[in-house]
Amino acid sequence: MSIGIAVMGLFIGFLVGLTGVGGAALLTPILIMSGIHPSIAVGTDLVYNSITKLFGVFQHWKQKTINFKLAKYLAIGSVPSATVPIIILQFFEFSNHNQEQIIKQSLGYVLILVAIAILIRTFFDKKIRPNRWQLKSVEEKRGLTIFIGAVFGFIVGLTSIGSGSLFALAMLYLYRLSASELVGTDIAHAFLLVTVAGLLHANAGSVNYVLVGNLLIGSIPGVLLGSTLSAKVPTKLLRIVVAAIIIISGIKLIG
Repeated sequence: MSIGIAVMGLFIGFLVGLTGVGGAALLTPILIMSGIHPSIAVGTDLVYNSITKLFGVFQHWKQKTINFKLAKYLAIGSVPSATVPIIILQFFEFSNHNQEQIIKQSLGYVLILVAIAILIRTFFDKKIRPNRWQLKSVEEKRGLTIFIGAVFGFIVGLTSIGSGSLFALAMLYLYRLSASELVGTDIAHAFLLVTVAGLLHANAGSVNYVLVGNLLIGSIPGVLLGSTLSAKVPTKLLRIVVAAIIIISGIKLIG
């Protein structure tokens, strides 16, 4: 067991449990900056994410806080779309050997986008007024929902990040969901998406299973500890700090 990796998992799990944001957006750039190859970092993060989200799915399924129809339409768009960048990246590695640079540049820009999404949700989560999109049923927005899934699914397949924050922001603005239903639906859909993308990366040999195990050893107690303290800590300020860290990471990867 690598103590350093387990401590990293503990720290990231603690922040996720405390603030509810930033898991993959913190982990993937940290892995890359620690010397892990970008494709291995992305694949490992997806598998790690799949395992952690599985526990969340069980919990929200028991609480009946998952909108399965919305999750289904998002997955129809996102799951096939996530396979496209994985196939493209393998081609680039085979032909031009510039896979690493493509992932790092894409990750940098998406990190900045994710940080902005976190800030918008932090400041405007409770200020949303029903708009014309929210007033329509999920069936009426089926095409839009599948399209959103396809766009963000491509991003997740390429960078491993955005399965929570980007989709959550779209659901916040376009659908009428309670806070618990938004979280439950987001986790259920994200589990489907990152599991399929993780399996594809595993098939391509882009997953370090020892790294996944070490991260889980640290992150599981970290999430539990952070979740316990979340009611006693000003999480709004911490979300802003997490978003700032993510923006800095994105700028460093682009540079």
